[in-house]
Amino acid sequence: MTYNRGPIADPAAFARDASAASWLFLCGEEFAAMDGGMSYADVQAAVPESVNIVSDPPREMTMELARRQIDALDQLPRPTAVTCRAGPRSSALVYLYSGLQSRATADEVIARAEADHAPFAQNDDLTHWVRQGLDELA
Repeated sequence: MTYNRGPIADPAAFARDASAASWLFLCGEEFAAMDGGMSYADVQAAVPESVNIVSDPPREMTMELARRQIDALDQLPRPTAVTCRAGPRSSALVYLYSGLQSRATADEVIARAEADHAPFAQNDDLTHWVRQGLDELA
């Protein structure tokens, strides 16, 4: 899985550079209307398989949303791109998913994210969401 670390200027190039076979897109259509935004149609044009689970602000990252995202990741072929507007939410999901798959502890996952400078690692709300997910969804 690959996540973004900022806005994606060229969805097709992003998918090609990541060798993505699929894409989980976490943005709603309002992002497409923003300057520098992109639409789910852009994602669909870039990869053979994709899923759109709107998870961008002001939506709250909940365990129900985590379950839907994880279910989508379980179904999508690899490698899978996972993106949000700038990277925090997508990186939180990637680390949550990876931690669940490896049965890592929350402390191990957060430590790895901090060492990797993952975009979510400095966000208390997303760090809490990852910890909660590792506890409740394991």
